[in-house]
Amino acid sequence: MIIEKLSLLNFKNIEEADLTFSFKMNCLLGDNGMGKTNLLDALYYLSFTKNYTNLPDSQLIKHDAEFASLQGFYKEDDTTEEIQCGIKRGHKKSFKRNKKAYSLFSEHIGLIPVVMISPVDSELIQDGSDERRKFVDMLISQYDKDYLRALMHYNKALVQRNAMLKHPQSATDDLFDIWEEQMVEAGEVIHAKRKAFIADFLPVFEEYYRAISSDNEQVGLEYASQLDRGIPLAELLRERRQRDLLLGYSTAGIHKDDFNFLLDSHLIRKIGSQGQNKTYLIALKLAQFNFLVKHKSVVPILLLDDFFDKLDAKRVEKIVELVARPQFGQIFLSDTNRKHLDEILARMEYDYKLFQVTNGQITEMP
Repeated sequence: MIIEKLSLLNFKNIEEADLTFSFKMNCLLGDNGMGKTNLLDALYYLSFTKNYTNLPDSQLIKHDAEFASLQGFYKEDDTTEEIQCGIKRGHKKSFKRNKKAYSLFSEHIGLIPVVMISPVDSELIQDGSDERRKFVDMLISQYDKDYLRALMHYNKALVQRNAMLKHPQSATDDLFDIWEEQMVEAGEVIHAKRKAFIADFLPVFEEYYRAISSDNEQVGLEYASQLDRGIPLAELLRERRQRDLLLGYSTAGIHKDDFNFLLDSHLIRKIGSQGQNKTYLIALKLAQFNFLVKHKSVVPILLLDDFFDKLDAKRVEKIVELVARPQFGQIFLSDTNRKHLDEILARMEYDYKLFQVTNGQITEMP
């Protein structure tokens, strides 16, 4: 899948842009804060119906405008897709595929696979389990609709149970049983699929890390779940009910799962250098790319934001060798340094385009 054309109006600091892209490499050059990341975020938004950092839609509209619009024209073999989104202050956004509005935004997830590598990915290592679950959930949901449905059902039941925990005067044991039963049914599906995912994903991730780091370190990725302790979720929820009533929220379930990021058998957030952390995250995302190709038989669009920061020259060279390979499809790469981009383009045997980004204005360079 590639994007051929993109039109933006009042998206973040980009007042207006009509761009035609290379089918292979597209480089964005500009200083920090000029709008390079905003352009990549627009591409991400058209794939996932939300922006990369989960900002409210109202904050995506240019500060002096009342609405924003995004329109992308995609191609895969002989198939073309037009994806359009409109955002207006005080209104629900619209999302359309070939001019037909979606009834549920979740129906769009997986149509246009995208993998983004960004400086904010450091949150996957440094922040809490929510970020790591979000990464895994979004990855699996792009190729497994049953997983996405189970996740939506579980989250709906969890919201209802938490509402009863906060307002117990309107709750009964029968109501708790109903919502907990739905949490159990969906939770068991999610737990099984997460376990299967890690077993399948880990060897691919390890291979990419070795390729980048020249096999100097050993990495791991472990799934940690309450459901692995031998107590069924239904029993765990019943046992915790009285405690949860005092706390006002659910302390048991797959929403408490975590994924441990390991370097030499230790949590990488405790021992990893900035370069090791960045290498870990890039290997993780390249494995994500590989995984989507394997499970969807569609090559994702690869978005690389501020790619070279905190990496030594040797690791940069290894990564450049990887992304220059034919199995990587359309690539968008942003950087502040023209020299870095020229090094990438010198290795490319394919078509490319170079864009200058200045204060939200995007122009193609010769």
